[in-house]
Amino acid sequence: MKIVVTGSVGNIGRPLVPKLVANGHQVTVITSKQHNAGVIESMGAKAVTGSVEDVNLLTRTFAGADIVYTMVPSFFGAADLQEFYRSIGENYEEAIRQSGVKRVINLSSFGAHLSKGTGIILGVHYVEEILNKLENVQITHMRPGSFYYNLLAFADMIRNQGFIAANYGANDVVQLVHPGDIAAAIADEAEQPGTHRKIRYVISDERTCNEIAAAIGREIGIPDLEWRLISDEDAKNRHLQAGVPPLLAQYLTELFSCLHNGKLAEDLVHHHPEYGKIKLEDYAREFAVIYNSKNN
Repeated sequence: MKIVVTGSVGNIGRPLVPKLVANGHQVTVITSKQHNAGVIESMGAKAVTGSVEDVNLLTRTFAGADIVYTMVPSFFGAADLQEFYRSIGENYEEAIRQSGVKRVINLSSFGAHLSKGTGIILGVHYVEEILNKLENVQITHMRPGSFYYNLLAFADMIRNQGFIAANYGANDVVQLVHPGDIAAAIADEAEQPGTHRKIRYVISDERTCNEIAAAIGREIGIPDLEWRLISDEDAKNRHLQAGVPPLLAQYLTELFSCLHNGKLAEDLVHHHPEYGKIKLEDYAREFAVIYNSKNN
């Protein structure tokens, strides 16, 4: 099959593209950076340089594809991340409709079932709603849990203060996922028959914040690393003091509050997803490599 991959060769694309090529598919990857073209071609795929903000480029690239994998790239420089997601979702909807694509695998997130109170995650809720307007298109919404690498946002706090603090923590349970397991699930989904609408949750492990802190602490030489649960107000103030723009600070506070109260994961838990292969202890070693490289 002919498959178009958006998101270049980032955290998910890098393991995904070789899997799709190995499965015998003709893969085209859209990248915003010309220097990624050589990497993409070395994987056996075709590179198209351009932006997902360019509807005409998307339409041309999608034409003739059997499957399009859509995702909204992270752009924390956007004035409003929720609206950035909405605008890219509208671009995808238009390009899919104009190009005649009949099957889409869309990267969403756990919590996308909620229509308010999820901060940044509300953006992927909008994208799902927009794509679902495509009446004659088969769509699978991939909803991964919390990315392991989001924990790297706490690296400086650990280094400078010796603990983790957020408005989720302590015994809160977090559904974690590794990009490699997401890539494996997407590649598997591409081999399955399409259905009109499908939700597929992807997680690698499920642990409390205390367990996460302990696993990371063992690998970085802080065996008693603590994850403190603080109030929404304190968390928002910490974001602002760190220079996070006010609207983004609000979104992050809402997101973590929704994770703390369990609403973000309620639909995921209801679906009882299977676990991937990469466990917390595996990722803790990856975390330590990055963490220690900054200490040198």
